[in-house]
Amino acid sequence: MDIVEVYYKNRNEELAVPMAKYMKNKFPFLGIKTPQRKTLAKEFMKERKKDKEVDWDFIDKCFNLPEREFQYLAIHYMDVVKKLFTIDDMEKIESLITYKSWWDTVDSINPIVGYISMKYPEVKDKVISKWIYSENIWLKRVSIIFQLKYKEKTDTEFLSKAIINNASTEEFFVNKAIGWALREYSKTNKSWVSDLIENNQLSKLSVREGSKYL
Repeated sequence: MDIVEVYYKNRNEELAVPMAKYMKNKFPFLGIKTPQRKTLAKEFMKERKKDKEVDWDFIDKCFNLPEREFQYLAIHYMDVVKKLFTIDDMEKIESLITYKSWWDTVDSINPIVGYISMKYPEVKDKVISKWIYSENIWLKRVSIIFQLKYKEKTDTEFLSKAIINNASTEEFFVNKAIGWALREYSKTNKSWVSDLIENNQLSKLSVREGSKYL
């Protein structure tokens, strides 16, 4: 089953235009919406679950195809085989975060980074800690939000460092990430979030987002 061919056969030019517009016309689209994409890829993913190693050739191929749905397909595949990733894959994952970057792909790769880091704690210190200080806003964003689902397992020292070292930016996607991380963690520890907001100079956006459940 050539999934790329299947996607091309199901392109919808009418839907492609508004879908591209929603993403600020940064990428061309085939015009295949999420439910249909998942249906088309269902059998393919069922087979790929049996993979014994990550098929980086497939991921790279999808990321190099122009239409955005192929990047989504690659990330869907990555999620299906996420148990196969190790610290050795982090360099390639970093390059995906910084390639054809926009919030849609970055925020979908983010939970995979969170999963790997939970499984291999050394990823946090050896890789993600460097992203805090990166010039790339998307790596910064992931360093702030990769712990979103960690709840009581959140490394608050790391989260605090990621937030405080990026609090002076005027970059929307970083400030939004700070607010998102704080809002999510406030469901677990309101007082910690309150203290961090009160004792640090955060953007209005970060404070507004982070304070929603306080």
